[in-house]
Amino acid sequence: MATMRVVQVSTPNGPLELVERERPEPGPDTVRVAVDACGVCHSDSLTRMAAYPGIKLPRVPGHEVIGRVDAVGPSVEGWAVGQRVGVGWHGGYCSRCDPCRHGQFFACVTGPPVTGIAHDGGYGEYMIAPITSLARVPDALSATDAAPLMCAGVTTFNALRNSGARSGDLVAVHGLGGLGHLGVQFAAKMGFHTVAVARGADKAALATSLGADRYIDSTAEDPAAALAAMGGARIVLATITDNAAMSAMVGGLGIGGSLMVLGAPFEPLAVSALALIGARRSVQGWYSGMSIDSEETLAFSVRTGVRSMNEVLPLAQAAEGYDRMMSGKARFRVVLKMAR
Repeated sequence: MATMRVVQVSTPNGPLELVERERPEPGPDTVRVAVDACGVCHSDSLTRMAAYPGIKLPRVPGHEVIGRVDAVGPSVEGWAVGQRVGVGWHGGYCSRCDPCRHGQFFACVTGPPVTGIAHDGGYGEYMIAPITSLARVPDALSATDAAPLMCAGVTTFNALRNSGARSGDLVAVHGLGGLGHLGVQFAAKMGFHTVAVARGADKAALATSLGADRYIDSTAEDPAAALAAMGGARIVLATITDNAAMSAMVGGLGIGGSLMVLGAPFEPLAVSALALIGARRSVQGWYSGMSIDSEETLAFSVRTGVRSMNEVLPLAQAAEGYDRMMSGKARFRVVLKMAR
């Protein structure tokens, strides 16, 4: 019997356990992926806490997966053993509900199979993935470079390219963490007038190295006032999880500007209706993307040199990596690399 090592959660808020399991076989419309690397994302906390509706434990977290097709299930076409693939948050869709019939697959209402929640994810040597979740991975990207782009990367890239902003527009990226350090790079490579906003003068050099045209230290000046003095931002890409600081950025939007919410604070946002009405501003959320969006994120990153800054750990140190990510000490993404 072939076995594999995985890191699983067995009880809500329980430990991340390294265990040995039988290697699964792919069923119809799925493939088995030999995992090379998997990013550690804040959304993995939904698995750790068993906080996502309908989740069943034990469960293997991980939705920033890079690997190779190891076996294909019945009726699978277009995917071959040995092919490099990535698997992100969006695990698929039903194709039957009204959102799917309108092509809005991300909004599938029948319970889309979220990777690492509806089925086991990439904190392991192998996983089963629906073919609807697969993205092609360019050879020019290493597994550890590509993994964070499957969630943090596609979320920031996809939000920016669908934001309505045009080259030359003022775009502010609020936060320079796991999402923000990628958002600044993508914004600069897309030709936006890019402003990075974060806490502390020590982040100025980092912001510049990532491509920001200007850095605003929110501990030294009011970022909304600073943006307003520059004419107002077309887009503020909010990657932080501080609801008050995020809400305050509305004042830095220009006419018709939009606050795009990528971070997910538990507390509600407090936004003045007058601030929205007076300059036709808006607040909108953004979902990461589907497999084709991940594929296009990877391709754009190869062409433009966008790369995640990672701390790489072996699978056996998944618990340590998760804790480091949750503490905010990681610079800037944690990636688990499988030993082969």
